[in-house]
Amino acid sequence: MQFKGTVFRYGRDIDTDVIIPARYLNTSDPAELAKHCLEDLDPTFVTRVQPGDIVVADENFGCGSSREHAPVAIKAAGVSCVIAKSFARIFYRNSINMGLPILECPEAVDAISNGDVVSVDADTGAITDETTGATFQAQPFPPFIQEIINDGGLVARTKRVMAEKGGN
Repeated sequence: MQFKGTVFRYGRDIDTDVIIPARYLNTSDPAELAKHCLEDLDPTFVTRVQPGDIVVADENFGCGSSREHAPVAIKAAGVSCVIAKSFARIFYRNSINMGLPILECPEAVDAISNGDVVSVDADTGAITDETTGATFQAQPFPPFIQEIINDGGLVARTKRVMAEKGGN
């Protein structure tokens, strides 16, 4: 999985209520959730984000409630991946389940600035700040998690595996 996009840089403790405010949880439609992604933190985010862009954040990204709507909103908004110093545990798992690639790399987070263009090779964990030329190494996902992400999430992977085995 290769990604390249412009960085949207945020701070620490970005919780799921900020990623997708609770007032929009009356839908699970990804396109509708995307319209409100990060609007309380960055009201212009959805008008500026382009397909493939990358979110970079400090510690504890995705803390708060365990709603899977948060990674769905980020992914549906066009974000290709999130790089952070650390992720809340349930957000980490929800992101994998929804097919949103996330990488932990404190060194990259410290060096990357808002608006930089960054490329990511999620298979190897290589992160390159194309703006500065700096390179970083995150821990790549093991193959079984790469499969889940490549298939678009856990449900999609399960459907594919079942179909290959002749199941429903």
